[in-house]
Amino acid sequence: MTDHPEQPPKSGKNAQTAAREARLARALRENLKRRKAQTRGRDAGGDAEEAGKKG
Repeated sequence: MTDHPEQPPKSGKNAQTAAREARLARALRENLKRRKAQTRGRDAGGDAEEAGKKG
């Protein structure tokens, strides 16, 4: 239980804005998944990718 009840959406928020927010949220989730996969790949595969960039 919270002291603050859910507030209704702002009156200026229309379907277009809601669709944009949903699209941005989805893009952020996909970006996070990609970055986590890259980190796991670096941890598991060593620095082979970095070695290629330096040379």
